[in-house]
Amino acid sequence: MTDLAIVDADPTPLTATVGTKFAYGTTGVREALLSFAVSAAHDILEEEILIHAGGKQVEARELAGNHGTRLHVVDEVGDGWLEVTYRAVVDITRPTGDQVGREIDFDRWVFTRPSRYAESDRLAPMAARLFPSQSGIERVNAVGEWVNTHMAYISGSSRGTDGAVDSILQASGVCRDFAHVVVALLRALGTPARLVSVYAPGLQPMDFHAVAEAWVDDAWHIVDATRLAPREAMVRIATGRDAADTAFLTTRGGRTTFNRQVVTAALTEGRLPQEDPSALVRLA
Repeated sequence: MTDLAIVDADPTPLTATVGTKFAYGTTGVREALLSFAVSAAHDILEEEILIHAGGKQVEARELAGNHGTRLHVVDEVGDGWLEVTYRAVVDITRPTGDQVGREIDFDRWVFTRPSRYAESDRLAPMAARLFPSQSGIERVNAVGEWVNTHMAYISGSSRGTDGAVDSILQASGVCRDFAHVVVALLRALGTPARLVSVYAPGLQPMDFHAVAEAWVDDAWHIVDATRLAPREAMVRIATGRDAADTAFLTTRGGRTTFNRQVVTAALTEGRLPQEDPSALVRLA
């Protein structure tokens, strides 16, 4: 499925250099699916991808997904180390026109349904009590504000299996947990919402970052309830229903052991924008 069309865009350009280096020990792994590349929705000025598996350099097959998502498949990973080095220079241009096309109608239905980590059906009564009268951008801002106030950002406080319900009960988590709660509450209120993995210049501590996107005022807009980085400088990687669709590493067969990971994201042209949580901000 091709992506939506952007009309009457008014560019506000920034240039960022982003990348990652990570390594996992592998035993008997048949295939690995990697999600680290900048989305094709961006204008990528330079890009380098270097992958090693089992002690030798390998070429990965690139798969094109929805919304510009680019996945890379490594076959016959085997035993040893799976190592990835990635670097890209990206021209960040924010679209401001209407988003149109048949894909929009499809997405607005798909991203209103409950999903593995965004259990909007279970949260519907709670969402109705918390946000009984808001609509449009007022609703989106109210949900983002509630999640920011209710939850504490604590590294290592959540499990990879936690969904939005778990995160609300624990009142803590990391970026993906904040995004899942935002997505689930908005869907419970009838607002289409989805999860996006991003590179985020200005993020501290630096890592892969996850944010929500909400359909409001005829376009997708970023909602980052962590408020840890300016949304204007973010660079899209992958887009999906929740973290199950945007994981940066998925394997078939065998087992993997984490070794190391470094993520970089910095502006090389332009100044880091000041964040205004109430402003409407869109990703390419």
